[in-house]
Amino acid sequence: MKKILFLLFACTPLFAQDDLLAMLEKEDAKKTTFTQATFKGTRLINGQTVETLAKQHLNFWISHRFGSVNSGFIDNFFGLDEAKIRLGVEYSLTDQLLLGMGRSTIEKTYDFYAKYKVIAQSNKMPVTATLYGGMTTNTMPTGYTTSSGNVMRYENNLQRQSYFSQLLVARKFSDKLSLQLMPTVLHNNKSESIYLENTMLSMGFGGRYKLTNRFSISAEYYKNIVDKEDYEESAGTVYPYQDSFSLGVDIETGGHVFQLHLTNSRGMTEKHFIGQTTGTWGAGDIFYGFNVARTFSLEPKKK
Repeated sequence: MKKILFLLFACTPLFAQDDLLAMLEKEDAKKTTFTQATFKGTRLINGQTVETLAKQHLNFWISHRFGSVNSGFIDNFFGLDEAKIRLGVEYSLTDQLLLGMGRSTIEKTYDFYAKYKVIAQSNKMPVTATLYGGMTTNTMPTGYTTSSGNVMRYENNLQRQSYFSQLLVARKFSDKLSLQLMPTVLHNNKSESIYLENTMLSMGFGGRYKLTNRFSISAEYYKNIVDKEDYEESAGTVYPYQDSFSLGVDIETGGHVFQLHLTNSRGMTEKHFIGQTTGTWGAGDIFYGFNVARTFSLEPKKK
């Protein structure tokens, strides 16, 4: 009898400890734990990610796209003799709301955009969703020739405007793998041809795979939903544009993010890389490029 009582008293603390741990686990399950760093930066390659910046932080972007690698060694050093550039800044008013703008040498284009993170992935939410939209303004002199060979003429400044909107939905499946969907609507106030629709739908797919803490590989593809056969029957020529596909490597070095990539798109705004990609991977119309992002904190120093 004494042995039985001794065992009961000895086991009582163990049972109490198990009950306490179970209670703590239930309390932890009630707390919301948000997923961090689905992607390294606010841009995947050409397009955007679901990421925004911390409140009162600013990103400065420098983007380069060189000429096509099939342009020859002697004449163009595999495209390195020429480059297109975009300079951009973006600033977060809150942890969820980001505003940005930039200027690209392609068609002398200015772009303005906003991003708002609607929901964030957590132990209670399977995905992160961000709304993204903006506009571009073409400042080329009227009567210039586009990349497809069409002559573009403007009668007023309103015709120079293009608009885009996206719903960015991403999930971080593990510490290494993140995937994203990017349904897109692109609208040009004036199309470069009467046979091209002013409004285009596109579905984007992207992802990142983390190799080490500082290195990751990424991919991005936009499938444009267009009726190429109808265009070719009406215009009597081959549809001039292709779907955008890009591969890249991201390198993080503290406050900098370096993105090196190969892409068949030379443009760096949605109007250009979604709506006006002329290169094809099979023909060697591949452009080497890079993005460099530097983040600055503009928060007042705390005493």
